[in-house]
Amino acid sequence: MPGLSLSPNPSEETHLRVLRLLAGNPEMSQRELAQALGVSLGKTNYCLKAMLEKGLIKVRNFRNSQNKAAYAYYLTPEGMRRKAGLTAGFLKRKIAEYQALRREIELLKAEAGRMAETET
Repeated sequence: MPGLSLSPNPSEETHLRVLRLLAGNPEMSQRELAQALGVSLGKTNYCLKAMLEKGLIKVRNFRNSQNKAAYAYYLTPEGMRRKAGLTAGFLKRKIAEYQALRREIELLKAEAGRMAETET
């Protein structure tokens, strides 16, 4: 719809996706996270660093891991609050998109009905 901007900031959407993934599986590797997000490993690393700096996540080495480079990423209380806020905003945008789409479908149905009537 013209003039209607429901799109979130791309970094906010990425942060929400990362927070949701890590909340369910804090031991995901950066490579697994990148694959799940469909982005490069470099972008994933950049995003994780930014989230660490903002205090949204904390990182810990696996204590019993054979791989010394294995980390677990945990949401901080601030990260949980941010995830809740981003989720609420995402839901609000999706509901608005859904309502706009329903209105457009109704208009198209009405238009198609009028066109069918004029053809008969």
